[in-house]
Amino acid sequence: MTAGPAEPSVPVAPYVGRFAPSPTGPLHFGSLVAATASYADARAVGGRWLLRIEDLDPPREQRGAIDSILRTLERYGFEWDGPVSYQSRRRDAYTFALHRLRQERKVFACACTRQELSRGALGVGGERVYPGTCRDGVPAGRTGRAWRLRVEGDPIEFVDRVQGPQRQVLSRDVGDFVVRRADGHWAYQLAVVVDDAESGITDVVRGSDLLASTPRQIWLQRQLGYPTPRYAHVPVAVDSRGEKLSKQTRAPALSDERIVDTLFVAWRFLDQQVSAEERPRPNFGNAREFWRYAIAHWSARRVPPLPSMPAPAVKEG
Repeated sequence: MTAGPAEPSVPVAPYVGRFAPSPTGPLHFGSLVAATASYADARAVGGRWLLRIEDLDPPREQRGAIDSILRTLERYGFEWDGPVSYQSRRRDAYTFALHRLRQERKVFACACTRQELSRGALGVGGERVYPGTCRDGVPAGRTGRAWRLRVEGDPIEFVDRVQGPQRQVLSRDVGDFVVRRADGHWAYQLAVVVDDAESGITDVVRGSDLLASTPRQIWLQRQLGYPTPRYAHVPVAVDSRGEKLSKQTRAPALSDERIVDTLFVAWRFLDQQVSAEERPRPNFGNAREFWRYAIAHWSARRVPPLPSMPAPAVKEG
């Protein structure tokens, strides 16, 4: 994918944004960066902000993580609109979407194993490109277990509000991609597209690690007749080894202490402005005061168009 300077854009009204963490562990600084950008972007234009728990992969989920995520968001001053949505309760919606795709012959069964796919060519995003083995039918003597969406050779193009113009040729860079996994679990791409459409999401603000997935989601939106939201992919926080902060890299959980200081570090990570008179930072008494300031001063155009940046330390402010 290619990137360039972000183009000015007019907010869609009414704005509906969302934050969608997976319960694989507690929220960490990288999670806070994405949540801060999403929340400030929505509230700055008077929009709604929804919370969705993406709990579709039980083997990866951590016991108690959902409660931990909700408590942390509340302590850090996030206020979502409406009830929390859980993907684990929406399997009927995903089944219906797959049924539509099957009726229109836009998907096909695939019998390929991970080992077989691991020998494929690497695409621009570092993923293995599906070679089309089962596109015209499952080989004799084998059974299709996964379902893949057919792609075409026309490029998918969009302008990301942070990363600028993007272009990806799915047939070359990804290949036909999975919408239902061989283990029976729903693939992220299908679930997120169905959920965003049914929730009326107009703007998706999330980490740049998901930028390469966006053309797939746009293609799937088109196949299902869904509108395409605007996208803004903010830099992800990485550790000293350049690895994305995550449970797998043992990123520390957000602390209950120095909440305002941590929020302000996330704010500065996103390169949000602080006037000379207010440096090193405004005097926030609590998270509510921070959010009042952040919502009034948020500017998506100031977010660095970089895929990742080192996570700074939280210091007394």
